[in-house]
Amino acid sequence: MLALGPMDFVMARGLDEALAARDAAPGSELLAGGTDLMVEVNLAQHRPSSVVSLRHAPELRVLESRRIGAGVTWATLERSEYRALAQAARTVGSPQIRAAGTLGGNIGTASPAGDGLPWLAALDASIEVASHTRGTRLVPWSEFFRGVKQTSLADDEIVTAAVLPADMPAHQEFAKIGPRSAMVISVVSAVVMRWENGTTRVALGSVAPTPLRACAAEEMISAEANPSDAALAEFARMVAAEVSPITDQRATADYRRHAAGVLARRLLERCLAA
Repeated sequence: MLALGPMDFVMARGLDEALAARDAAPGSELLAGGTDLMVEVNLAQHRPSSVVSLRHAPELRVLESRRIGAGVTWATLERSEYRALAQAARTVGSPQIRAAGTLGGNIGTASPAGDGLPWLAALDASIEVASHTRGTRLVPWSEFFRGVKQTSLADDEIVTAAVLPADMPAHQEFAKIGPRSAMVISVVSAVVMRWENGTTRVALGSVAPTPLRACAAEEMISAEANPSDAALAEFARMVAAEVSPITDQRATADYRRHAAGVLARRLLERCLAA
């Protein structure tokens, strides 16, 4: 049983106050929706000594065309213009979870199964972080996620937004595999994007320590203006070859590898048919 000690709690009234509190107590836990942190606290698996609440920081809830605030909830994102992200948002959990959970929580937790992370990876998005003393910086997604629940976020920083590129795909699709279609941790998740010029990107979750781009498969299929069945089969094979999954209580590594290829091909076929 985890010993319960005292806990400092700061209800920040705005981003500046949150950054100041984080600076005063480096490494303090950040609370937005609480859909990850409070589970650990309620199960007595984790007892933070300091918590900074971001629930009253309206700056984090701003949704713009190329910038998604870290406090934007899944309930908002499921109605957004970003098709694949909206598809992912609808699978995150119950309506109550979607109303509380945020994209920033997904980013900060950095779980390999984070439903929003493959979408950010496929777009080559950047993560905006801020510090009370050093200001704001942009971190490419590939540098931000360092391992299972490990990021490059400094102890005095807060994730403030996901920043998107100007060049958005013509078609994008998301899907995940699990024991059921929603309210479940993914066994495999994938996003496929295709631009009008044929450029194709595929990013996957739950098949590596961090979100993974299948770069070799992308290069091959991007050269195909109208992919044949043989090209689609080779694309699926290459995607499966690029992942590095583990075996756990939800699935074997072999199943995840096979599923990654099948899922990527199905999503690409949807993009091509759109």
